[in-house]
Amino acid sequence: MDHPNSQRALAYFDDLFPLDPPLMATQLKQAPRGQDIIADVLAFDGFGATTICETKGEIPYFINEFWTSGQRQAHSIHEVSYRACFKAQLPEFFISRLTDPGDSVYDPFMGRGTTPVQAALLGRRPLGNDINPLSKLLVRARLEPPSLFDVVNALESIPWTRPVAIREDLLVFYHPETLSRLTNLREYLLQKVPIDDPAPDPVLDWIRMVAINRLTGHSPGFFSVYTLPPNQAVSVDAQRKINAKRSQSPEPRDIARIIMKKSKSLLSDGQMPRHPAGKLLTGASTASHAIADGEVDLVVTSPPFLDIVQYAQDNWLRCWFAGIDVDQVEIAMHKTEASWTAMVRETLIEQARIVRSGGHIAFEVGEVRNGKILLEQLVWAAAEGLPFDRLGVMVNQQNFTKTANCWGVSNNSSGTNTNRIVLLRRE
Repeated sequence: MDHPNSQRALAYFDDLFPLDPPLMATQLKQAPRGQDIIADVLAFDGFGATTICETKGEIPYFINEFWTSGQRQAHSIHEVSYRACFKAQLPEFFISRLTDPGDSVYDPFMGRGTTPVQAALLGRRPLGNDINPLSKLLVRARLEPPSLFDVVNALESIPWTRPVAIREDLLVFYHPETLSRLTNLREYLLQKVPIDDPAPDPVLDWIRMVAINRLTGHSPGFFSVYTLPPNQAVSVDAQRKINAKRSQSPEPRDIARIIMKKSKSLLSDGQMPRHPAGKLLTGASTASHAIADGEVDLVVTSPPFLDIVQYAQDNWLRCWFAGIDVDQVEIAMHKTEASWTAMVRETLIEQARIVRSGGHIAFEVGEVRNGKILLEQLVWAAAEGLPFDRLGVMVNQQNFTKTANCWGVSNNSSGTNTNRIVLLRRE
């Protein structure tokens, strides 16, 4: 390594791997799966930079650009919008290094399902959970997508023009004809594929997933008039104000054509490869009873970050279409560091049960409140005393020029600036 911090990085490496230099490469190749993750991180130079190793308190930090900042570098099947989701390159980094084909990869806060979908793409067994039933609807259909031919046939069988009662308040988003067709689609899907169906029709399940992601947006590729970005839905009153400010009225949209166009886009990189059958749960991250002790090889996850994202409020329209009572979705909003840390600890206690000995957790947190709160330090503290080796914190640093920015000195005015991943290994 040429960086001035190389000696500190190598010293930390030597503490973990006390090997004679001539034997180091050979012994690492023979090490058990995943044992050399810190070696991989320290040696990583995929984008032309050397990993910097710094220590803050007792926590070793490994700083580099570990995956690309490009927006469309992942498989097209990932292109489903959801608030505060990480890029597919993040779980891919860990899945490819810490698991083998057929291994089980789990996310207890799966959101749009980036981790289980990427696991399936890599031939691993996808496991996921989320407190919001909407999450399962976003993930399940993409693990076993239908053919475009079957989607066309199913769309032709939907009774689009039946007389139907509509929600008048939704006319701020939709042309009356569009809303009538959308309501018919909603009622047909609720009848044919109820959300608690253990074995739903895969084609209709896919159509519902795509429709959920075309409900509102900022272009004619969505069912609605112009509104805020597609990963959230504003209130009815807020949309009225948008319409007035823009002097706009909803225009008719061809729902079937939009669903077909989005389906083609999602499948443009090819069908999902064969992979072991997965398991998707709905419930708290602290009680994944359907997963057995030691069943999981790797956890890659990111929990809600304190109180900065209103997940239930953002998804109210999606929940309406899916037949979910958003008021019954118990998404906790942790307003204090102590409350958030307690939630993380309870989650890690459950992960200690389900992760096999030698398995790993990559626990991602972002930079919140302009770097004034370093959530990775709270995760580190939450893991203390649990049966994990705390390996360190990876910082995927992008658009920064100074290491000091990693300690909370931001060159952005707000928002999440870096991925910070606490690496744990099950004893």
